[in-house]
Amino acid sequence: MVLASIITIGDELLTGQTIDTNSAWMAEELNKIGVWVKRRVAVGDVWDDIWNALDEESKIADIILITGGLGPTADDITKPLLCKYFGGNLIVNEQVLRHVKYLFEKVFRRPGPILERNLKQAEVPDVCTVLMNERGTAPGMWFEKEKKVFVSLPGVPHEMKGLMKKEVLTRLQRRFKMPFILHQTLLTYGMGESFLAEKIKDWEEQLPGHIKLAYLPHYGNVRLRLTGISDDKNKLEKELEEQSKKLKPLIRDWLVIDDDMTIQQVVAKILKERKQSVGTAESCTGGYIAHLLTIDPGASSNFKGTVVAYDNKVKEDILNVSAQTINSAGAVSEETVKEMLKGALEKLKSDYAVATSGIMGPDGGTEDKPVGTVWIAVGNNRKIEAQRFNFRFDRVRNIEQTAHTALNMLRKFIENHDSSA
Repeated sequence: MVLASIITIGDELLTGQTIDTNSAWMAEELNKIGVWVKRRVAVGDVWDDIWNALDEESKIADIILITGGLGPTADDITKPLLCKYFGGNLIVNEQVLRHVKYLFEKVFRRPGPILERNLKQAEVPDVCTVLMNERGTAPGMWFEKEKKVFVSLPGVPHEMKGLMKKEVLTRLQRRFKMPFILHQTLLTYGMGESFLAEKIKDWEEQLPGHIKLAYLPHYGNVRLRLTGISDDKNKLEKELEEQSKKLKPLIRDWLVIDDDMTIQQVVAKILKERKQSVGTAESCTGGYIAHLLTIDPGASSNFKGTVVAYDNKVKEDILNVSAQTINSAGAVSEETVKEMLKGALEKLKSDYAVATSGIMGPDGGTEDKPVGTVWIAVGNNRKIEAQRFNFRFDRVRNIEQTAHTALNMLRKFIENHDSSA
C-alpha cells in the first residue's frame, strides 16, 4: 500500500481564521488513484515545527504533500526551509520568472514596476523539479529523498488544485505502483448511527480485513461507506457488491439509495426520472431548501422556484394563507404550512411543493411551541401531508436539520404518491 501524509502550513489554520479545506480535497483525490492518506498535520509558520513535521511524516509515509508558506511575504518560509532541508541553493528559474512577469504585466495589469518580493517567487531550490503553476506566481516543487517523494504546493486552493490535477497526480501514478481503492456507499435516513451499528454488527464483524465500513452521519441521514483495497480491481468490485447485497436487507426500512448521493441529489434524480418539478414555500428555513435543490447543475429541469414567506403578511399576500388561520392556529402550525403549500403549488405551477414554518431560536419559543418546533408540509394538488418536529439544536443547525428532513419527507411522498401515475 502506498501511504501519504499531508502537512498544511500557516498560523491562520491553527487560530481558526482559515478552515483547512485543502487536505480534505487532496486526500479524496489521492484516494481515487490508490494512495492511502495515513495522517494529516497542520503546523504554524514556525521553522522548527515545519522541519520536525517533515521528519516525522517521512517516517510513516511514502508521499509527503505540503501546502502553504510559498507566498511573497516574510511569514512565508516554506521555500527556504525546504531548500535547506534537502541541501540545495536557491536559484532563479527563468521559466517561472517569465511567467511571473507575464502575470503582472498582462493578467493582473498592476501599475508600476513589479516588486522585488514578487520577482523572488521565481527563486527555487536547485535540487527540486519545478511544477509550473499556471494559476499563480508560486510554483510547485517536487523533491525526492531516500525513496520518499515530497511535494510542496501553494496554499491557495484553486492554485493547489490546478497543480494536483495537471502535475502531481499523474507523476505519482508513474512513480508508484498503486493498489485499487474502491468505495460503495449506501444512504440511509431515519436511524442513528449507533442503532444502525447495533442492527448490522453481525454483518460488520464478518467483513474481510481488506474491506472496512465507515459510518458518516449528517443531519438525520447516515451514509454507510464500504472501502476496499486490493491489487485485483475486478475481484474487489465483486466483493463489494456481494457485501452490499448482504447489507441491504438489514437496513431495508431506512435505505434511501445505494449510491453516494446527498438527499437533495436523490430528490432531483427522482423528479428528473418522472419529468416532474417542485417548488418551496419557506418561512423558518429562509430559502435554504431552495439553496440545497439548486446546488447541483441541472436544477432548472425540476425546480420551479421558492417563496420565502418569513413575514406573516407575505404568507397572506403571496401564498394566500388566511389571516384567520394564522391568528387562530399560529404561523407555526399544521394549518398554516398546508395553506402555504397550496399557495406555492398555485403560484409556482409545480407538481410538488414543500412548506416550512418553525421557531429556529434562540428566542421566540413558548411552552406549547418551544424553540426548535417545526411544521413541514409536502404534497401535490391531490394530497398534502404535514408533520411536526422538535429539533433542540442551535439556530443554524435547526435550519439545516429542517431542510434535510423536509427533503426526505418529499422523497418519501413522491415515491408513495406518484402524481404521474
